[in-house]
Amino acid sequence: MLQINKETSGKGLVYKLSGRLDTITSPDLEKELKASMDGIESLELDLDKLEYISSAGLRVLLSAHKVMSKQGSMKVTHVNSTISEIFEVTGFSDILVIE
Repeated sequence: MLQINKETSGKGLVYKLSGRLDTITSPDLEKELKASMDGIESLELDLDKLEYISSAGLRVLLSAHKVMSKQGSMKVTHVNSTISEIFEVTGFSDILVIE
């Protein structure tokens, strides 16, 4: 189960994710991002309450990163130790801006 909370502020967008971002739930986030990123210059993904991310979830983050690198910036915030370890092992810590 994944909960997605969206906050918009001008040309900025913040998504607070909680639960699991996996094969079943990643299409929901992907759909939400695609519908909302047009004209956005700043994207923040707050992963404070994210418990798990699978390769399908990583793919969604990578797709969002590619879009945002053309139209603005993207950062990932409040990454817990479990998710941080996954980012380290997969090399995502070198790709994403993590605060």
